[in-house]
Amino acid sequence: MYLRHFPQYAYILKSCIARKTVEPGKQIHAHLCINGVLLRNLNLATQIVNLYVVCNSLPNAHHLFDRIPKSNIFLWNILIRAYAWNGPYEAAISLYHQLLDHGLVPDNFTLPCVLKACSSLSNIKVGRGVHDQARKTGSETDVFVGAALVDMYAKCGYVSDARKVFDKIVDKDVVLWNSMLSAYSQNGHPRECLKLCCEMGLLDFRPTEATLVTAISASADSAATIHGRELHGYSLRLGFEFNDKVKTGLVDMYAKCGNVRAARILFEDLIEKRLISWNAMISGYAMHGHTLEALDLFKQMAGKVQPDHITFVGVLSACKHGGLLNEGQMYFDSMITDYRIEPRIEHYTSMVDLLGHYNRLDEAYRLIMNMRVAPDSGVWGALLHSCKIHRNMELGELALERLIELKPDDAGNYVVLSNIYAQAGKWERVSNLRRLMVERKIKKSIGCSWIEVRTKIHAFVSGDSSHPLSDHIYAELGELGELLSEAGYIPNVSPIFYDVENDEKTQTVSSHSERLAIVFGLISTPPGTKLLVTKNLRICEDCHVVIKLISRVKQREIIIRDVNRYHHFKDGECSCGDYW
Repeated sequence: MYLRHFPQYAYILKSCIARKTVEPGKQIHAHLCINGVLLRNLNLATQIVNLYVVCNSLPNAHHLFDRIPKSNIFLWNILIRAYAWNGPYEAAISLYHQLLDHGLVPDNFTLPCVLKACSSLSNIKVGRGVHDQARKTGSETDVFVGAALVDMYAKCGYVSDARKVFDKIVDKDVVLWNSMLSAYSQNGHPRECLKLCCEMGLLDFRPTEATLVTAISASADSAATIHGRELHGYSLRLGFEFNDKVKTGLVDMYAKCGNVRAARILFEDLIEKRLISWNAMISGYAMHGHTLEALDLFKQMAGKVQPDHITFVGVLSACKHGGLLNEGQMYFDSMITDYRIEPRIEHYTSMVDLLGHYNRLDEAYRLIMNMRVAPDSGVWGALLHSCKIHRNMELGELALERLIELKPDDAGNYVVLSNIYAQAGKWERVSNLRRLMVERKIKKSIGCSWIEVRTKIHAFVSGDSSHPLSDHIYAELGELGELLSEAGYIPNVSPIFYDVENDEKTQTVSSHSERLAIVFGLISTPPGTKLLVTKNLRICEDCHVVIKLISRVKQREIIIRDVNRYHHFKDGECSCGDYW
């Protein structure tokens, strides 16, 4: 009786799906259920499930799914995809296993959805199982499945596995290339990302917006100024001049590469200043210590765009780098009361750092104890560093205890406390701490600095003599030492970890990696050239003094990007105002 109406039902359901209108679909669902004919037409039932999914009514979709035959792979794909995109992701994985139990074979639409759920959960075990299934069905080299596999391995931190999948696929499309670029960029391999981007260009693949944003981000993360400028020019040639997403990436890149002025020009040129654009510029000012500019920009933003938690990370970071305790406290309170934003770890870290620098260590400790989230190593590390500044051994020991619980193998924390002991002449405690590190097989992190000269990256470690120009570097370093002595420089060796003679301590600090990188830059570039050096650790007090003097005696602008912030040295001064 109702069979003749099925085509009309199908037409109405398709229309409802296109318009995302759920009510007419519910009426058809009820009508078919009352008359007991729904189970006779799986296509209609599948369309109703699909309608519920597109109308964000997953409970109804799953309720119907549980009551109809499941021989249609398309039906499974609809629900798996819905959970993979909207969560809970565990439900997508559970449905995938049920699908296999029903004797069905997942197709090239099923696998990418399940892999997306694995990516969201960082579930490498299930992800590898799905990869095995892709091999069995011959889907591993399918471009869509391959892109999903690359993304899954990348999100789980297995970049080499992602690259193996990428290399197996012969007919790559731009989506797959973008997935691999993101895999490198998101896992701290910016140079590999830039290299792959070059390979992509040589094979005549036209980059998309996502390609450029990812590659520009990699340039920013590696402080590769020349690559970043090339990508800027390349984006203009490709017609992305008015693309705000690409421009926002360039704002971030120029800021991280030390050219805040260029970043601001691009920011002002944006057609629409979205939240992410404001955040990039505010954070750019903050990381360079341009506190007043960052706070002024926030005031401009507040009347136009609603700030989020990332905005306040930039604002509080600006207050931290500028040493503005009262302002920092005011913005922290305003974030909570005026904007109803719950403080996150990054916000607490900035406040602990601010309070600690002003020797309000007890107050900083109380803030940690009253945090609404569990303090992480960054929070305790900020307190430990402040204890080092103010030589507070008791609280420093407590901070180290917490850090050992969170990061037992991080040698840097032991070194900071040992420096507190060394500053106080407590060499027995230094020795005990060193013994503890040996017993736990903890090795001190090796300081590394790198500088880009004529498109090539040159890396140095402390005491390095492996560079081809090593003899010239140390000869220049010696001459520079004489100039610095004439300028009044006296080495600060008090924080040296070991109880050795002062001459040996002086020799140790004089060959720190950032000094070697700077000297190489001095002998390899024309007079007046700005130098940008990146370091993997926090710059030490003695090197900070030395670089200020170098900027004066050599008339060079030197930018040091350490793990904590940017330092702009010029004419014997630093942008941090000796506050870091």
